[in-house]
Amino acid sequence: MKITEHLQKAESTLFSLEILPPLRGKSINDLYKVLDPLMEFNPPFIDVTYHREEILYKKRSDGFIEQIPKRKRPGTVGICAAIHNRYKVDTVPHLVCGGFTKGETEDALFSLHYLEIQNVMVLRGDALKSEVTFVPSEGGHNYASDLVKQIKDMNEGKFLFEETANEMSTDFCIGVAAYPEKHFESPNLSTDLKNLKKKVDMGADYIVTQMFYDNQKYFKFLDMCKEEGINVPIIPGLKPITTKGQILALPPRFHIDIPEELSNEISKAKDNAAAKQIGVEWAVQQSRELMEYGVPCLHFYSMSRSEAVTAIAREIF
Repeated sequence: MKITEHLQKAESTLFSLEILPPLRGKSINDLYKVLDPLMEFNPPFIDVTYHREEILYKKRSDGFIEQIPKRKRPGTVGICAAIHNRYKVDTVPHLVCGGFTKGETEDALFSLHYLEIQNVMVLRGDALKSEVTFVPSEGGHNYASDLVKQIKDMNEGKFLFEETANEMSTDFCIGVAAYPEKHFESPNLSTDLKNLKKKVDMGADYIVTQMFYDNQKYFKFLDMCKEEGINVPIIPGLKPITTKGQILALPPRFHIDIPEELSNEISKAKDNAAAKQIGVEWAVQQSRELMEYGVPCLHFYSMSRSEAVTAIAREIF
């Protein structure tokens, strides 16, 4: 079922989550251990993230430096199929621009279509660590909006090669990301909203936000989206703080603010266990306020751990 259909049929706020594929060489049972405790809350869909390759530099015997691409985690297609097979829930694989040509993207989308996976989350992706700014692969997309258009074209039976055109069409529900505190590369929130509107105009069906810790920023963001003419569902993304160090690590990594009240409480925590309890309580209050506001779904960035999200879900669902 499409995400938009889940949202339309829901009689109350839904619970969804996002996970990381296991590291290369690790057992998929490591992933199941994260998901098993969360399935009691009946998530209608689970997002599976994707991180582009890293470039390793190896000196050859002739003295030249060889660039070796390496992916730390396997692709999302097989992981999504495994999750659906085990739990019978819909999955949302993440697709990124970086590291792929348009042809490789089309092949991945065909694979998802054959597996009857109906939903995709479209992201530009991060720049390589060796790059100052994002540089697309040769023959790839520079912007998420362009990737959205390629998927929308496939939904209309338009493919890259003439011999496949009009023989079939896909039917993907397309999600995109948004940033209530603006994308770090955007000069201001107004400009960022125009870029978001472009993704919606290209064919995005729903939006999931970056994590935030101040609900007022999300509410203001919704108002600005309405003024910009963005009318698709906007799902809030939440990530509970679980360690003392995260109040310093999260802001520069995700370009977000942590409210003074929360950072002060975390700083005073005697250890990480106490910090996690504070983070859970903060997320519970956030969730309750968002549910009272009438958000369609709460999307939790559980990633590779489930304890904190499980504690929150038991309080609110």
